Amino acid sequence: MTKEEKIQLVNELADTFRAYPNFYIVDAGGMTVEQVNALRRKCFETNIKMQTVKNTLIRKALEQVGGDYSELYDALKEPSSVFFTTAETPNLPAKMLKEFRRTSERPKLKAACIDFAVFKGDDQIDGLINLKTKADLIGEVIGLLQSPAQQVISALQSGGATIAGLVKTLSEREE
Repeated sequence: MTKEEKIQLVNELADTFRAYPNFYIVDAGGMTVEQVNALRRKCFETNIKMQTVKNTLIRKALEQVGGDYSELYDALKEPSSVFFTTAETPNLPAKMLKEFRRTSERPKLKAACIDFAVFKGDDQIDGLINLKTKADLIGEVIGLLQSPAQQVISALQSGGATIAGLVKTLSEREE
């Protein structure tokens, strides 16, 4: 690969990092061609962009993007693949990896970056799977905010019938 091709690849990779704020760096080394093809197929089916690039090019692209990705640099050893996912589905690659590893012990998670939070090590997969999306969190907050109002309205509606019944009974006693 010529120097110009490497520069172009780093620029394209940096653009991809900018477009996809959530990414996973995995160790796909030691996998057979059949396993890699199955992994690529699984990524395609789940709408995850997979790219295998040299670690030095990944590092240069991250440096070009800006921001502090220095925590990820020590994970850039051994062969690496990067899984890119959208902001709406930050836990999708973790779920896909867990499912894929039912039949194979690879690939291993080296690190993940979710909204600039860094998760290191393969033991983080379960935590990443349980991450809630932004839409889920907004829904929960709205539900929590609506809950007290719904309780007040419910109490007023049920109490309204009781108060009306009480007033009617008192007026009947006076007659």
